[in-house]
Amino acid sequence: MPDASSSHQTSLGRCLCVITGASRGLGRAMAREVCGLMTPGSVLLLVARSGTLLQELKEELRGLTGTAQPAVRCVAVDLSAAGGVNEAVEVARQEAGTDPDHVLLINNAGSLGDISKFSSFSDLNEVNSYLSLNVSSALALTAGMLRVFPSRPGLRWSVVNISSLFAVQALPNWALYCTAKAARKMMFSVLADEEPNVKVLSYSPGPMDTEMQKDIQRLTGIKHHLIPCKEPAAKLMKLLLDNEFTSGSHLDFFTA
Repeated sequence: MPDASSSHQTSLGRCLCVITGASRGLGRAMAREVCGLMTPGSVLLLVARSGTLLQELKEELRGLTGTAQPAVRCVAVDLSAAGGVNEAVEVARQEAGTDPDHVLLINNAGSLGDISKFSSFSDLNEVNSYLSLNVSSALALTAGMLRVFPSRPGLRWSVVNISSLFAVQALPNWALYCTAKAARKMMFSVLADEEPNVKVLSYSPGPMDTEMQKDIQRLTGIKHHLIPCKEPAAKLMKLLLDNEFTSGSHLDFFTA
C-alpha cells in the first residue's frame, strides 16, 4: 500500500466505496457525490435498513451517471445486529475480485437516541442497544473491511467517520449522543495511529436539513439554521480529493 501522504486527486479512482446510512439525508447526498467521482470499474455499496429506499436511490443514481455508472449494490441490513454487519462485510468480500485501487468506507449510520437527564439511563439494555448501532457496528464493520482488503501495493485506503461537534463538546441531556460520538472519534484516532497507510477522517457536517434535526427541534424546541445535505457532502468529497488533512483529524464543515 502506498504512503498515505498528501496528494491532490481529481477522482476517487477505481473505487470500492461503502456508505452506511445511505438511504436518507447525508448518506444519500454522499452517494450522489461519490458516483460522479468514480472511474470505470468502480463499485458502490449502499447500506441501510430500508431496501425500498435503497432501490429508489439506485435508480436515481442510474439517471445521474448514465453509461459511466459504477456497479451499485444495495445491502438492506440492520447494523445494530451482528448478522447485519457480517452480511455487509460479506457483500464487500464478493466485490474484492474487482481489484479496486481505492477502498473508501464512510461510516455514516447513526441515531439520535433519547435526550434525557443522565440519571434516566438506568436500563442497561437500552444503553447497550444504542451503543451497538452507534459505536460497536462502526468498529466491527471497519475491522471486517480491513480484513477483506488487506494492505497491498497500489491500494489506497480511506475511512470516514461522520462525527459531530458533540464528539468534543458536552451538552446537558445528550449523554448517549455525546458518548457515542466521543467514543467513535477516539476509536478512529486509534485506527489512524495503528494503520499509517489508512487515511482516517472524522468529519462533522454541521446541522443539516434532515429528519434527525426535525426530531431535535420537536424534542428540545431548539431551531438551527439548517444546511442542505449536498453542501457538507460536497465539502467532504473535496477534503478527500485534496487529501491534505492529517490522518485521524476531526474536521468541521464550517472551519475545514
